[in-house]
Amino acid sequence: MARAKPPEDGRRRRRPATTPEEREAELISLAYDVAEEQLGNNTASSQVITQFLKLGSSRERLEQERLTHENELTKVKIEAMESASRMEELYGEAIKAMSLYQGAHISDDDNVED
Repeated sequence: MARAKPPEDGRRRRRPATTPEEREAELISLAYDVAEEQLGNNTASSQVITQFLKLGSSRERLEQERLTHENELTKVKIEAMESASRMEELYGEAIKAMSLYQGAHISDDDNVED
């Protein structure tokens, strides 16, 4: 069986993207390749140069760090709410168990009766 010839531009062919996220990543990768080539050939537009200068700035790094911390904080808040909900459930079960221990009768609708 004969091997397939590599593309004329020297790039390897990738399998086609199967999700929108993969397609987006593929396009971003291609855009970076073009920008890198333009920067290397001194043919990059002012917009391309400005974009990469912004990406490399300390302000951008701080902004990315802030976004990371906000995401972590949001996750912690969600976990705290889930924990509080679970604790409320456990307290209810504990009260029910103590009532049964004291001899109270629990009806089907979970109300304590003497």
